[in-house]
Amino acid sequence: MNRASGILMHITSLPEAEGIGTFGRQAYNFVDFLKASDQTYWQILPIGPTGYGNSPYQAFSAFAGNPYLIDLKTLVNEKLLAEETYQTLCKVGTDFKRVEFEEIIPCKMAALKEAYEKAKSNKDVMKNVDEFQIDNQSWLEDYSLFMAIKTSKNEVSWQEWEEPLKQRESKVIQHYKEVLKDEIQYWTFLQYMFYKQWMALKEYANAQGIKIIGDIPIYVAGDSSDTWSHPEFFKLDEKGTPLTVAGCPPDAFTEDGQLWGNPIYDWDTLKKQDYAWWIERIKQNALLYDVIRIDHFRGFESFWEVPYGDETAKNGQWTKGPSISLFKAIKKKLGRVNIIAEDLGFMTDEVIALREATGYPGMNILQFAFDPKGDSDYLPHNQVQNSVVYTGTHDNDTIVGWTQLKENKKALNFAKRYLRLTTKEGYYWGFIRGVWASPANLAIVPMQDLLGLDNTARMNVPSTIGGINWKWRMEETAINEGLIIKLKKLTKLYGRKGKNNE
Repeated sequence: MNRASGILMHITSLPEAEGIGTFGRQAYNFVDFLKASDQTYWQILPIGPTGYGNSPYQAFSAFAGNPYLIDLKTLVNEKLLAEETYQTLCKVGTDFKRVEFEEIIPCKMAALKEAYEKAKSNKDVMKNVDEFQIDNQSWLEDYSLFMAIKTSKNEVSWQEWEEPLKQRESKVIQHYKEVLKDEIQYWTFLQYMFYKQWMALKEYANAQGIKIIGDIPIYVAGDSSDTWSHPEFFKLDEKGTPLTVAGCPPDAFTEDGQLWGNPIYDWDTLKKQDYAWWIERIKQNALLYDVIRIDHFRGFESFWEVPYGDETAKNGQWTKGPSISLFKAIKKKLGRVNIIAEDLGFMTDEVIALREATGYPGMNILQFAFDPKGDSDYLPHNQVQNSVVYTGTHDNDTIVGWTQLKENKKALNFAKRYLRLTTKEGYYWGFIRGVWASPANLAIVPMQDLLGLDNTARMNVPSTIGGINWKWRMEETAINEGLIIKLKKLTKLYGRKGKNNE
């Protein structure tokens, strides 16, 4: 990576008039903002189809896109949705500060169903859908069938389906393909529209000199088309129940550790197939993004697996992962892929050696740097060029929120001395200045920090469900000329105007 900078801003947080951010006008406006302020990268969270809890890290597929991100106004312009339907079914307005998923999802899906019914009489559209299905058959057929069946069964997890269906017996599968033919086509149509709109947005961003950093979770959800269609790739018993699940061990922040609950990969089986499933996953994501950030990279060296049924992650153990063999296989098949290794968490010499062997840049979180007890690796003077530095991530307090916490008083005093923070400049701008001045090639700031928002704008609180998680939305008036000028000056001052923007 050349020296550059960018903004972390999830699609759902855009101030679109549908009550949730989409691939519509506001997304294009955000690209224009990035260009105007001399940014080079737009980092987003995973854009897979979300389920319970609305976490983008728990998706129904490792390949499919989230239909909630499809822009309905675009469908109106394409004559696939009536303006009256748009006004009736969609939450229209720009003053929403939260994504109210419970209200928006039924409205959104009803509108998308109407668009599909109209599309069925449009030969050109359905021809494109058929071509898309053929091009993506390796994952799309299973996903569309999975979602069609899941919808017919009131959204219950596939582990609760009847045994022949869980086991994918051929007669049962054929039966559902016949009786749910139209519903299967509907879910295929949604993926076609998702990919069409996303690729148009990405093409526009790239034309403006903006590159997209996409985020992929290391694990897939237990209730996903991936685990149902490929149970052999996971540590499941004969009934499809996980034997062990993923998490993190107890640490200074979480006494019980973090119990994520995702099924664990059967890496021996994956290796015997030359990691074909993982290679296909990386290939698909390399189409969607210019740079791929792999979440929980340390899990490829060793991962924490917990017995299924445990209520905490305390009783887990470290188990060796595929290590460098996976990434050699990816390079052999796909060549050079731009990847960022999310190497946070419990680091060991082995994890560091793996990251260095791949050559992927790791991550530095400035918010973690100011432990008064020691010389943190995250302090700018300890950072290396081949890395990415953040003020914080989607899992952190906002910088303003962090400075307001009493338990951070000593760390804040350290930060004041190190970054020469002043109330006149604003502590959060001092943190942004700190990452922009860093030797790391790439500097990223979450949009909440750029706007100086407190913890009410926090994106996620790890190990919790509901609450404020994943709901934050930016107000439409948040971006103004003053912000653009200030960010542009800072970017020029620290030499982060990317070559794409020359």
